[in-house]
Amino acid sequence: MARQLDEQIAGRFPVGQRLRILDVGMGQGTQALRLARAGHQVTGLEKDARMLGVAREALAAEPEGIQSRVRLIEGDGRETGVHFLPGSFDVVLCHGVLMYVEEPDALLAGMARMLAPGGLLSLLVRNADALAMRPGLAGDWTGALGAFDTVAYRNRLGLDVRADRLATLTATLLGIGAPLHAWYGVRVFTDTAADGAEVPSDVDALLAVEERAGRTDPYRQVAALLHLCGVRG
Repeated sequence: MARQLDEQIAGRFPVGQRLRILDVGMGQGTQALRLARAGHQVTGLEKDARMLGVAREALAAEPEGIQSRVRLIEGDGRETGVHFLPGSFDVVLCHGVLMYVEEPDALLAGMARMLAPGGLLSLLVRNADALAMRPGLAGDWTGALGAFDTVAYRNRLGLDVRADRLATLTATLLGIGAPLHAWYGVRVFTDTAADGAEVPSDVDALLAVEERAGRTDPYRQVAALLHLCGVRG
């Protein structure tokens, strides 16, 4: 996932350019800090006060130079217009957030407005076209049958959330002025791994296979997650 994002950034912006990046629903700030360490100016937006606290603690442990490149804000991604002017960012990230938003169109449109011309919108979503894969591979035939005609599912935290279809998001991105530029599958072969599973000894080979599958049809089409990159016209 990080490699795919870096690939898209490198393909769109001059080498060495310090980008203005907005991370919507940044969680613990892992991605935001990684990008700040790479030299970018990063703004993290997070509505969960506990997660924001974890991010602030992690930021406080960084060198002063990195701290100066990060701004953390408590807020909802649907309120981007309250916090920022249109066109304020070169890159907007929204990873692992849309599944918790019942009607995501307003959020997506608000994020697209934050992009400068040529800016990159990076989304990580649950793949609604592959919801039957996890229960099917686990031998849960009833669950697999019920997953074919829905975008609703229960995640590993026990929360009832929603998934997105590639075709629907492609149309939405076109409509908000940030048409789809590239897309990848994420967790093609590893979605059934248990939470907290030990890192395997052949992790480099595993990552190489996942990386290849994530950009290759038909494998990427049945990935648990989709990484979509739209570009502001």
